[in-house]
Amino acid sequence: MIGLGLEETLLQYLRAVGWSVTAAVGFAFGVGIALKVFDWLSTDIDEWEEIKKGNIGVSLIFISLIVMVGLLVYKVI
Repeated sequence: MIGLGLEETLLQYLRAVGWSVTAAVGFAFGVGIALKVFDWLSTDIDEWEEIKKGNIGVSLIFISLIVMVGLLVYKVI
């Protein structure tokens, strides 16, 4: 990076912003799809209603699901 001109530096910044936007979009789609699949697989319980009631266990499952999808998106991108 030392000795790069202004154009090269701006190009590097643009690439970084582009990858950040790509990661954000990928994370948003990944979490949405993962939560929808989890809803389809667990037909016996209404997770959203349990979260509204204050069920911490269901909330922790959703949190862990979101964190794991985030880690997968991070590794892929």
